[in-house]
Amino acid sequence: MRFDEAVIHVVGGKGGDGLLSFHRTRYNPRGSPDGGRGGSGGNVILRAGRSVNTFAHLHQQVHFRAEDGGPGGPNNRQGKRGEDLVILVPLGTVARDLHTGEVLADLVEEGQEVVVARGGAGGRGNRSFVNSVRQAPRIRELGEPGEERWLRLELRLLADVGIIGFPNVGKSSLLSRVSDKKPRVAAYPFTTLTPNLGVVRGGEGKSFVMADLPGLIEGAHEGRGLGDRFLRHAVRARLLLHVVDLARVEGRDPLSDYFAIRKELGAWEELREKPEVVAGNKIDLLSPAEVERERERFVREGIELYPISALTGQGVEELVQVLWRKLQELPREEKPKGARKKVWDLTPGPPPYEVVEDGGNVEVRGPEVERLVRRLDLSTPDALDYFWEELERLGVVRVLRRRGLLPGTLVRIGGKTFAFGG
Repeated sequence: MRFDEAVIHVVGGKGGDGLLSFHRTRYNPRGSPDGGRGGSGGNVILRAGRSVNTFAHLHQQVHFRAEDGGPGGPNNRQGKRGEDLVILVPLGTVARDLHTGEVLADLVEEGQEVVVARGGAGGRGNRSFVNSVRQAPRIRELGEPGEERWLRLELRLLADVGIIGFPNVGKSSLLSRVSDKKPRVAAYPFTTLTPNLGVVRGGEGKSFVMADLPGLIEGAHEGRGLGDRFLRHAVRARLLLHVVDLARVEGRDPLSDYFAIRKELGAWEELREKPEVVAGNKIDLLSPAEVERERERFVREGIELYPISALTGQGVEELVQVLWRKLQELPREEKPKGARKKVWDLTPGPPPYEVVEDGGNVEVRGPEVERLVRRLDLSTPDALDYFWEELERLGVVRVLRRRGLLPGTLVRIGGKTFAFGG
């Protein structure tokens, strides 16, 4: 199971309905309108934090819905606002719209948030519709539904050093040697299914984060093996630690392995020029002369090789110091500027409305007029009068008159049919 990816469905809370209510007293038996508006629905929020490292918790629950807003109350009381639903994700999470592929957020800081599904607005109660002409309106709005979408979450680990190499070259063993992280180690391909992070301490004030990434095979940039996932994580690292197996335990030539992986890196523009340090592992299985012979082979190709043994620790301390010095020479990635909390906005929609005639049938389409139909409780004459007033304000009535519609002609709007008033 891939814990560095997840697909989830998020829905903002529905807004509460407005209330149709009249406050009646002994001296005012007909009552005064006092219906309050409903509360807004809660938002669904992604929040980045260090308390989670993978998406394992999101494989057990896929559907997330924020709390609905409460209905309006008498005495012009507003309904309770729905509670936001916060989903914790690891640092380095990239959130995309599942269907469009659009990047909605790139969460790289502790506590950084993004609203991925906004709650619906609460409906107005009849107290909100009182004016000098309409003294006792029997009009109310229903709450709007919240936004709904499917998201694809990808984890791109935030590490100073990313360990790369073929399967079974000793990447996890090296991470275990230099940090407190104890990843699973076994003698079969793709032991590392989920990237591991460890903090490496190289002395007083010298510490950095190292990531053990899934093993790479040829054709990784085309999705073979786990390589496409490896490449995605490697993009985040400031420095690559390229590990090869000098002892040829798997029967492969270490120099050929090196160039095979460089070919895969070259297929990704973001990785092509990324700096690297090359380490030759498993020297405990070789004689000093054999180690020197392998080192000279790399030198002749212009590659500086650091021989190490992750098992015994030989050469590891020197390697850590080299990595620290290299990191000091590299510029740190600038943190994104701007607000820590972002609301994802819908792309601009179509025109407010359009009038379509098809075989004598007339239909008005458009987000604004359809929203009006969806929100108004059209069960009262007052609400129908207000509905046509709003259509006149939007210019719909004027367009229908120009089309030559006669009073009483049926017009379809937002899935409902109305008699045109002229």
